[in-house]
Amino acid sequence: MEINVKLFATLRDGRFKEEKANMNENTQVSDVISKYNIPKEEVKICLVNGRDADLNQTLKNGDTLSLFPPVGGG
Repeated sequence: MEINVKLFATLRDGRFKEEKANMNENTQVSDVISKYNIPKEEVKICLVNGRDADLNQTLKNGDTLSLFPPVGGG
């Protein structure tokens, strides 16, 4: 299956902004994070098709996964 992966802020460092990824059926968000060698503790927000998701959510063909690091400011 094919999904779209979007990385934001510091997660892009040395990686990419957006990429199509071919994944196996029953792939979970955590599998994608592992595929790109992103430490799980660096991912604080996961969205699948614009909706909040957790690391155990199973992805479907055509999904868009957006990953964000901790956000600071003030």
